[in-house]
Amino acid sequence: MTKGTVSKQTRNNWLIDAAVFIGALVAAITGIYFLFLPSGGYQGGRNPMYGITILFGRHTWDDLHTWFGALMIAAVAIHFAIHRSWVKGTAKRMAKSVTGKGARMNQHGYFNVAIDAAVAIGFLLAAISGVYFMFAGSGRAADPRFIFSRTTWDLIHTWSGVAMIVAAVIHFAIHWRWVTKVTAKVFRSLKPQPTPTGEAVAGQMGA
Repeated sequence: MTKGTVSKQTRNNWLIDAAVFIGALVAAITGIYFLFLPSGGYQGGRNPMYGITILFGRHTWDDLHTWFGALMIAAVAIHFAIHRSWVKGTAKRMAKSVTGKGARMNQHGYFNVAIDAAVAIGFLLAAISGVYFMFAGSGRAADPRFIFSRTTWDLIHTWSGVAMIVAAVIHFAIHWRWVTKVTAKVFRSLKPQPTPTGEAVAGQMGA
């Protein structure tokens, strides 16, 4: 492998991470839209944002939130399946460190694990509640009251999403140098390589 190139495995991992990032970014932006432009109210009522259109209609925003959220869930499932050995190993090292049965992790290691756990828990709660809304319907449909009320599910979805976004931003900032380095290598590897000239080929054959 030449200097500056990436392996096929690294490139595939980057593509999966890129799908997670794009899905999370669009889901976050559309989630913020719904957070600040709630659907309730009527013209002239208490909701001053009622009827305001930003770029798209509300139905389009809802579709973007749903399907990019589904993309994120699928990409995260693949990501977890690929890295399940790393997750298990990290969990075991963390448990041994806490119980004193193994090498003690430093503060940086604890902080990284805590941020990763916050991202994972926030994602899990947001994904489960998001799937609930996909099948339970909007607020206008009858409340199926599956485990919780629709209002409780909405609160879980909203604030777990907020927690996930905050933790993910911190995670991204911590690994910023690695992300930019690998991204640059991936884009360089995608560029078509120049074909050698006839003189270069002849020189290589005569060497």
